[in-house]
Amino acid sequence: MEKEEVQGYSIEEAVAEARRCLNCPKPLCRTGCPIENEIPAFNHAVSVGNFGEAFEIVSRRSNLPAICGRVCPHESQCEGHCVLYKSGKGIKIGMIERFIADFEAEAKFAKDAKIAKTGGKVAVIGSGPAGLTVAGDLARKGYDVTVYEGESEPGGVLLYGIPEFRLPKDVVRRTTAKIKELGVQFITDTMVGEDITVEEMLANGFDAVFIGTGTALAKSLDLPGKDLAGVLQSNYLLRMVRLYQDGNVEKDDVPVKEGDQVVVIGAGNVAMDACRTAIRMKAAKVTVAYRKTEEFMRAARAEYDGAIKDGVEFKWEHAPVEFLGENGRVTGLKCQTPSGEVVIPANKVLLAIGSRPAARILSTTQGIDADESGYVVTKQKPYGMTSRRGIFAGGDVVHKPATVVLAMREAKKVAVGIADFIEAKKLLGE
Repeated sequence: MEKEEVQGYSIEEAVAEARRCLNCPKPLCRTGCPIENEIPAFNHAVSVGNFGEAFEIVSRRSNLPAICGRVCPHESQCEGHCVLYKSGKGIKIGMIERFIADFEAEAKFAKDAKIAKTGGKVAVIGSGPAGLTVAGDLARKGYDVTVYEGESEPGGVLLYGIPEFRLPKDVVRRTTAKIKELGVQFITDTMVGEDITVEEMLANGFDAVFIGTGTALAKSLDLPGKDLAGVLQSNYLLRMVRLYQDGNVEKDDVPVKEGDQVVVIGAGNVAMDACRTAIRMKAAKVTVAYRKTEEFMRAARAEYDGAIKDGVEFKWEHAPVEFLGENGRVTGLKCQTPSGEVVIPANKVLLAIGSRPAARILSTTQGIDADESGYVVTKQKPYGMTSRRGIFAGGDVVHKPATVVLAMREAKKVAVGIADFIEAKKLLGE
């Protein structure tokens, strides 16, 4: 199994880094964190060796600290807001958060106290960052929560969309196991909209349903040659590599082979994951083509730096105009550049230009409004409720593809909205 690219802190390193925290009276790091993690407080706990207390502090705001510590774009959030950041000496908050979560997993601190059930059943659709956050938050409040997942195990994009070298699958499995300890039930291999509908969930006694299905459909490029063999979605590569690493498919089933010439279209985090995964599958040459200049790149700087280090070549201001091919197979990508048309040779072209929600749930449920692109429309009060009473939504399916922690931020607010709704139902005797 491939090793994790960035190694975590030792106890000595974590304590030393936490001791550098200035414990600012108005901590800008908290302002920069989308879920307002109590950063100076957990830094202080680590600095004096109280790792159990540090984990308790982190857990007040986050159900996914081991994941956020690894994949959040810290340089534009907590760390980028640290007063020491501009001088190049910002506190490595993500590494400290990761240390706290990993230490807890090894030490196995006392489990959460038995949670008193308050009455109220919630169904959660999808077990990515939004679904896991809602499930964890509502379980802590004493609600019965059941999570429905279409794949064979929970984790969603965390498991099938982020490569092993960035986020090891055992970290995701450890996280879902902790949420199970809160009393959350996971039902896998169940596609909502096919195997069960939202209507059936409501009929089965759920008080509220949360849709956290993300954006399952990758966008395609409507260009000449789009149907050539070898023109693929980046998400498909990432998923097949995960299945291969788990022993569920053969190496031949992975679409990128040793010696391939690969072009990735796009410059977001999925594009970085795809190009770096192609390198690890021993592609001979990997190029990223992006229609804008480097300053418009959406990927985290750390991921771009990693891709450069891996040997990926970047072609800026290369707007794709045609997939070229012979005998039904792609041979190259024609691009328009400021100096004219160029062709980048390739026998595999991977698209990473964004994604959108699938219509499977909305098409089998009455009364849920969506915008013209298929994103679910929600209310401010109760926060996250759709146009259908009792059905809520959050994360990428509402707010368009974002980061793990931004999906968590919205999900935490929706969890409060769901709790408010259920308590109002009880008051009304429904």
